[in-house]
Amino acid sequence: MRVTAGTAPAVEGEQVAMMHIPVRASRGALTRAALVVVSAIAFAQLASSVARAQEVVVMVDGQPITARDIETRSKFITMSTHKTPSRQEVIDGLIDEMLEIREAKRYTIDPSESDVNEAFNGVASNMNIDAAKLTQILVNGGASAATLKQKLKAQMVWASLVRGRFKASLEIADSDVEAQMHLHDSGDGSTNNQVGYEYVLRPVLLVVPRGSPDAAFDARKKEAEALRARFADCSSGVSFARALREVAVRDPISKSSADFSEELRKILDGTELGHLTPPEQTGEGIQMFAVCSKRETKSDSPGMQKARNQLFEQKFGAKAKRYLAELRRQSMIEYRQQPADATASATGKPPARR
Repeated sequence: MRVTAGTAPAVEGEQVAMMHIPVRASRGALTRAALVVVSAIAFAQLASSVARAQEVVVMVDGQPITARDIETRSKFITMSTHKTPSRQEVIDGLIDEMLEIREAKRYTIDPSESDVNEAFNGVASNMNIDAAKLTQILVNGGASAATLKQKLKAQMVWASLVRGRFKASLEIADSDVEAQMHLHDSGDGSTNNQVGYEYVLRPVLLVVPRGSPDAAFDARKKEAEALRARFADCSSGVSFARALREVAVRDPISKSSADFSEELRKILDGTELGHLTPPEQTGEGIQMFAVCSKRETKSDSPGMQKARNQLFEQKFGAKAKRYLAELRRQSMIEYRQQPADATASATGKPPARR
């Protein structure tokens, strides 16, 4: 061991301590450096992921469709149909919706955010859940509330636009309905001899606050059954229901049996006049209908309504298809990326190169 002049030699224990100090400092520095590197890599990966999600895949008259739009819509379709769509199918659907919304706006058909939210809430209600739960389901599945809301908006405006622009040509004559019924008649005349009914109904709702546990709905359903047992006619029954806690009796509605599904028609047919239908759970609570009036009619039977709807859907579908095809021809659809499962763009031309 060398001893520097003027310095007392250290004892052996001090040598060991002094030798280990630099080692500990080096390890700390290495640890901090490693953390910096790991953080930088994680940030770079996150930034890269965000950049990929925001990457523009298609431009439709200057409006972008991003990789994220395609991904979330693909996940939504998979969730709702239990089938995985091709990437090009998803892109085509997004292009169509963009063109439909833009065209409808030209004719001042532009639903507000509250209108779209109401449609979204309607979807949730049909699933017997609230909007927050539907949003959670979509997010958990890799989709989003935004992609469903855009789809709903496109459906709303496009149906309104096509009906409005081609109203005259979409009208269905009674003679066409009769011909359609004869075409599908079983041969015994039963299709043409169907009887329909005109109903006057009073919706009765036992309110359950949103977000309440299942036990709250079960309790209200028991109350609904008790009310149903005491409801003997619309006059006294409505007054009695209104006096109950958190029960709403809404204004009368007039409906034809042709407006209802076959399942609901069976329920109404099995409900005595002046009584309540069986309770069902909705997003707002437990709902029943008081059957206040029932009148027989042959002019609007379920069979006639079904035939009329079939003819209308055929005409509407043909008009909408031609209209959308014309919008595509008039639009500038530019692919920024080669579609993974297609060699041609939605316009029928090769995708534009960058």
